Amino acid sequence: MSKTSNSRHNGFTLIELLVVIAIIGILVGLLLPAVQKVREAASRTQCLNNLKQIGLALHGYHDVNAFLPQGQSPWTSLSTGQNLWNVAPFEGSWSFLAYILPFMEQEAIYKKAKAYASSVATAYSWDNPVCAQRMKIFNCPADARGVLAMTAAAAGTSVDQSLTGYLGNAGTTSTSYDGVLFIGSKIRFNDISDGLSNTFVVGERPPNSNLEFGWWFAAYGYDGKGNGDCVMTSNDLAIANYFIANYSAPPNKPCNGTAAQKIGLQTGAPEVGCDAAHYWSFHNGGSMFLMGDGSTRLIMNSSNSIIGALSTRASGEVLNLP
Repeated sequence: MSKTSNSRHNGFTLIELLVVIAIIGILVGLLLPAVQKVREAASRTQCLNNLKQIGLALHGYHDVNAFLPQGQSPWTSLSTGQNLWNVAPFEGSWSFLAYILPFMEQEAIYKKAKAYASSVATAYSWDNPVCAQRMKIFNCPADARGVLAMTAAAAGTSVDQSLTGYLGNAGTTSTSYDGVLFIGSKIRFNDISDGLSNTFVVGERPPNSNLEFGWWFAAYGYDGKGNGDCVMTSNDLAIANYFIANYSAPPNKPCNGTAAQKIGLQTGAPEVGCDAAHYWSFHNGGSMFLMGDGSTRLIMNSSNSIIGALSTRASGEVLNLP
């Protein structure tokens, strides 16, 4: 006669499982903000490093040439209107980022661009093969989209157009020329009488989702002066109105503010076309700026009122930076 076993199998009850799942959910909820803060800190640090490298290259350029590079080389003569893109050195609408390449260990790319320009003198600058070169250092890692490029088909060019989120400081308006990097500029450090630490040289403006503005190499801009493309103004209602009028329909979202609210330093989003008219970033609360002395800093959106003063090189403002 055999004995029957009275042993039972141990296991979790439904209630116990639900409790464990709830605890895990709470822990994840507590950890997620911490992980996000770590990621933001890391992207902020890398963004600062990118701008510092650009700053070192700008200083290196100045050491060799005794002035800073042009924010954008003219496509046509500012005085006569004569074409310049098809005469030596065949560099119409080249951005300041192109000119500092040799000073950031990218001389091979620069030589490639120069070789093409001189060998195909009748070609447009945006057909230069270097336009397609994706430059990680010219983009903030806080932009989860990565290094963007407009396809050649969409751009109407023979090569893709890679983009940047770092734009030169052209000054207050497209016609004021009171900044540091604007069309045809060759500013010396001595010209920045407001002080190198009180004048920014480069600021953030991520490419909008249409990818039409922010071309890092050959940047014509909305007006042929590179504005809104490789350089940015701090107080130009004309530029803001342009983007409101031309980039508020699908696939862009409608503009969510007036022209006065689309200048300076504001919050922004890539899908909002009119946000291409002002400085903004993916960082929490503000944007990164490279100052003339090579230092970098996060300027909060709440400090928008001083961006105009920080963008002028010789206006005599007395500033108390936050």
